[in-house]
Amino acid sequence: MRVSKRLNNGFYRQGPEYRFDDQVDFNDIRDTFGFRTMVVGKWVNKVERLLAANLIYDALADLAQILHLPPNAIGLRGKLNFAFGHGGRKGVQAHYDSHSQTLALAKNAGGGALAHEWFHAFDHHIAKYMFSEAKAMQFCSALWLEKTPTVTHPLIVQLSNFYKTVFLNQTGNQANDYVTQAIHFDKQHQQFYMSMPEELAARCFESCIAAHLDIKNTFLVSQLDNSGLIYPNKDQVITAQEALNNYFFQLGALLHQG
Repeated sequence: MRVSKRLNNGFYRQGPEYRFDDQVDFNDIRDTFGFRTMVVGKWVNKVERLLAANLIYDALADLAQILHLPPNAIGLRGKLNFAFGHGGRKGVQAHYDSHSQTLALAKNAGGGALAHEWFHAFDHHIAKYMFSEAKAMQFCSALWLEKTPTVTHPLIVQLSNFYKTVFLNQTGNQANDYVTQAIHFDKQHQQFYMSMPEELAARCFESCIAAHLDIKNTFLVSQLDNSGLIYPNKDQVITAQEALNNYFFQLGALLHQG
């Protein structure tokens, strides 16, 4: 049976044990992390399913651990769908579909993009909690640049601090170097992608995950240095990490209580 080489030996992980070498399946992933649905493509064979299930389970568990969240919060209140090797887009290793609220990973190339795509899902999910007038397809990051948050809950204030570190300089009165570099790149290439608010926010988020000192997982996030994309510098990542930790630590504490 032919097995994807990348699934078989292409990833590195350092972190806590969650499975203790037990084999999990995609139903375990769905139930543990609170996804609404879990779909696996018909071209993913049995061996690949087993390998991928363990990789995805560990990566999502690492993400929950880094974010101080109970595992079932990763599924965003049971609204997020997950697809592996199914319904992908040609040439795209992973994507988040805001219409169906589906996070999709390609079988052979999706590893390393999980943190980035999960943040897209979170950015979409959280929009209505920060902006009461948010429409169905809008992302919180883009709204944050256009409007003042209409919800003043302390948690929202903490999350707003993260978006501030993504887009603004230390004085908060103009775009930071990360944003201006991305805008310049897009102008040079006659496109609007690198500087899209949701892409800037997702790349900043994955930079924070990659910079975690104790947990490293290249299925969750990898290859930032040689991706050809623009990422925030180390000082910005440190500031963004602090803002993220403040938000997710408080959110996790509330979710663990309830």
